[in-house]
Amino acid sequence: MNLHIAAEIAKTHLLAKKKQTMVAMLGVTFGIAMFITMISFMQGVNQFLEDSALDASPHVRMYNEVNTQRPGLIDEVNPGGFNVVYHQKPKDELSRLKNGITIAERIEKEAGVLGVSPQLSTQVFFNNGPIQISGTVAGVDMERENRLYNLSSRLKSGSLRTLQSNPDGLIMGATLARKLNVRVGDKVSVTTPLGTNRILRVVGTFSFGIGTVDNIKSYANLSTVQEMLQKDPGYITDIHIKMVDPLQAIPFGKRLHAIFGYHTEDWATANQAILAGENIRNVMTFVVSFTLLVVAGFGIYNIMNMTVMNKIKDIAILKATGFDGKDIVAIFLLQAVFIGLSGGILGLLIGFGLSYLLSIMPFDAGDVLSLKTFPVIFAAKYYIMGLLFGVTTTILAGFFPSRKASRVDPVSILRG
Repeated sequence: MNLHIAAEIAKTHLLAKKKQTMVAMLGVTFGIAMFITMISFMQGVNQFLEDSALDASPHVRMYNEVNTQRPGLIDEVNPGGFNVVYHQKPKDELSRLKNGITIAERIEKEAGVLGVSPQLSTQVFFNNGPIQISGTVAGVDMERENRLYNLSSRLKSGSLRTLQSNPDGLIMGATLARKLNVRVGDKVSVTTPLGTNRILRVVGTFSFGIGTVDNIKSYANLSTVQEMLQKDPGYITDIHIKMVDPLQAIPFGKRLHAIFGYHTEDWATANQAILAGENIRNVMTFVVSFTLLVVAGFGIYNIMNMTVMNKIKDIAILKATGFDGKDIVAIFLLQAVFIGLSGGILGLLIGFGLSYLLSIMPFDAGDVLSLKTFPVIFAAKYYIMGLLFGVTTTILAGFFPSRKASRVDPVSILRG
């Protein structure tokens, strides 16, 4: 088999039907361009949501889970008997972590731990005249908290040092500050669940770009919140942990639970809705993209099949002059490869252009997400995947008609 002769014949066939060839190329181009644009955008959305979840939440959170279910006195005295208790009150159980500061210091020395932040978090009401807006205040060691969440880069106004030097300071979520109509330097009245009231001064505002955080959360010094709740200096309710490798958070959280007995929650459990949505989007993206490429492949198959039917006499002459079945297959496969490569490369260029335009297009997400443009990922693996899949589809679409052409009986065709 002479590939040079096969290539010349394939070239002649392609140029003889220029419109047909162009339609086949555009089918591949459109399929790959849409594949690149869709997968780049959807993976960008997934990456943005995952990064936001990891940035705004600890990799592992340790806390004392208060359980309202407890055995009654009658059950303890007469276990297994016919006991009926109505309206049993929950036990007065504190949510504190005993020796929490010591536990935090011990965890901080573990291998793979990036940082640890012990804190005391409580629900509060921010009083804005006659209106009360609910929220949370987290009492933290600001240096440790900054190491975990890089708060200094998320500040919209004020500074972290001002909070550290001010016992009545408060750093407030940007959206919450806007709802309260307060700025840096303003005072705000804060009421705790115990009914105590304290006047705090806003020394800064921050934004994670996530509405559920920026709408309700504020930071104060750990000692300040302990005083507000009338607790001792060692009283903490949570330990937030960041890992060097977030994937190690799941087994590490289980190990901490086994050692200390307190409840642990890893980032994957805390963000199950986001991860589930990511899996659904991935499936939808690949199904739609696969469908686009397969539809393009069927279009090429129909065009190649029509080419075989139109060139049936030429094929008979070729076989009569000494070309065997492998030569005929090579001729039509070369046509399919040319269409696949040409359409694929053009599709990659168009897909990159559309993705780039999408990445610079302004997008206003309001107070829900901190997005200025659409999130798009430019990953080489998606371009390689699209080109390989597009070329493979076109080769398969060209193989079956070419195999059919290789089985043509030249004698019966020439007689007919």
